[in-house]
Amino acid sequence: MTEPHAALRTLSGEGVVLRRFADTDVPKLAELFADAEVVRWNPGPTTADEIRTWIERRNDWTSGDHASWAVSDPDGTLLGSISLYKIDPDQQKAEIGYQTAPWARGRGVASAAVNTAVRVAFDAIDLHRLTLYHAVDNQASCRVAIRAGFQLEGLLRQGYRYGDGTYHDEHVHGLLAADVRAS
Repeated sequence: MTEPHAALRTLSGEGVVLRRFADTDVPKLAELFADAEVVRWNPGPTTADEIRTWIERRNDWTSGDHASWAVSDPDGTLLGSISLYKIDPDQQKAEIGYQTAPWARGRGVASAAVNTAVRVAFDAIDLHRLTLYHAVDNQASCRVAIRAGFQLEGLLRQGYRYGDGTYHDEHVHGLLAADVRAS
């Protein structure tokens, strides 16, 4: 099966590189997934074998329903991850999500990765709309969404059960291709 969006495997923007995950990322991913903030909001696998399976799923774009990247600095050091997921080509929409490693926080990494993925979503994949959800208590994600131009569209009461096992209220943010092209 032909892989959709294969030409988008490696991208650069604003001091970050979006690339395939590599087996050499396993130790840094283990650190990222062990971080208390990641565990609270978006837990991941906990063993090296589970991380390798997670990498395989993220790197396999053949279904066309997601595009996922490792976020690294230009030297290749893992800084986080980002995905366009639930890609719906008929409605030309998707959701966007990201994780930032603790050693990369406060440096604009998430905003740079989101801006790069947004460019791909609207220019290369030809999407019309992106939606970003985050727990209301996750103020860092709210700041990233706003910096990237996503508009706060509403509140979902107890919209999602996060890694802490609790249903949290969520903000829903939206960004249209027209918003980006107008700026």
